[in-house]
Amino acid sequence: MRRGAWADGPGWAAVRAAAVQDVIRAARLVGLGVPESTVYARCRSGGPWQLLLPGTVLLASGTPTPDQLLVAALQYAGDGAVVTGLGAARRHGVRRGPTPDGRVHLLVAHDRQPASCGYVVVERTRRMPGPVHRRGFPLAPVARAVIDAARRISDPREAVELLSDAVQRGLCTVGELVDEVEAAQRQGTAVPRAMLRDVGAGSRSAAERDARAVWRATGLPEPWWNAPVYDADGRLIGIADGWWDEVALAWEINSYAWHLGPRNYAREQARAARFAAAGVTLLPTIPTRLRHDRAAVVAELRAAHLHAASRPRPAVRAVRPERIAAG
Repeated sequence: MRRGAWADGPGWAAVRAAAVQDVIRAARLVGLGVPESTVYARCRSGGPWQLLLPGTVLLASGTPTPDQLLVAALQYAGDGAVVTGLGAARRHGVRRGPTPDGRVHLLVAHDRQPASCGYVVVERTRRMPGPVHRRGFPLAPVARAVIDAARRISDPREAVELLSDAVQRGLCTVGELVDEVEAAQRQGTAVPRAMLRDVGAGSRSAAERDARAVWRATGLPEPWWNAPVYDADGRLIGIADGWWDEVALAWEINSYAWHLGPRNYAREQARAARFAAAGVTLLPTIPTRLRHDRAAVVAELRAAHLHAASRPRPAVRAVRPERIAAG
């Protein structure tokens, strides 16, 4: 198919130069001399171009890349739009939380009029954040992106995973998350407000949140959470998810994520071996049992504590972590 007279000379080069990752607004194409009828004819089913959003053209057929979809969303929303929510959190480096569903969540100024369309969720706000640019994309700051994502998560477990991961990776602080949720619209903030109480108290994951609930049912003293344990020579053995210091009992919540590759599996096995060599009683529990086999885990914890108390305490030393301060 001939591109037409507009594409036989410098016109096509100008079109390609104006496009961003082959994405361009239809109005811009017309301004560059492409007849409007040609634009939409080439976007028909089976044509060489496609409409990703109203008035937003991909100069190619086939499946668009995530970056092309994001470029199209930003062009559709217009100047000043900022990416927020889970998509922005992922681009900042947050890894845990819900699986992305392909939607792009954008913030625009309150007096702007673009509406949500297709895979794009447009939120008008009076609190437009200053963008942080990553690979050329304007993103909301980490705390804003995470809270905007958490406001749309109905599963508390996924919410705490998201919030905890942002803090653990050093991408933002608990205090920044608290400030952001306090400044946010009340709608949708009940879950992140509740979850931040757990994050602020030191919950490192949804599994640990479940572990705390299981511990409360045991009648045992509260363990030290995430406590580093050292051998008699002062060498770090590992960090116990739960640690009963008086009897040297370590509780390990073994997330499947640690066993997806041989290197992580070997690291976890070596860690368990160090605890055993130091004489520490180690009880491993997989996260799903905390929810679906709670009574059995309660019984196992009680039995492990009784066993640990029945033998001489090994010469190990643990450090009680400071609670994470919300600020």
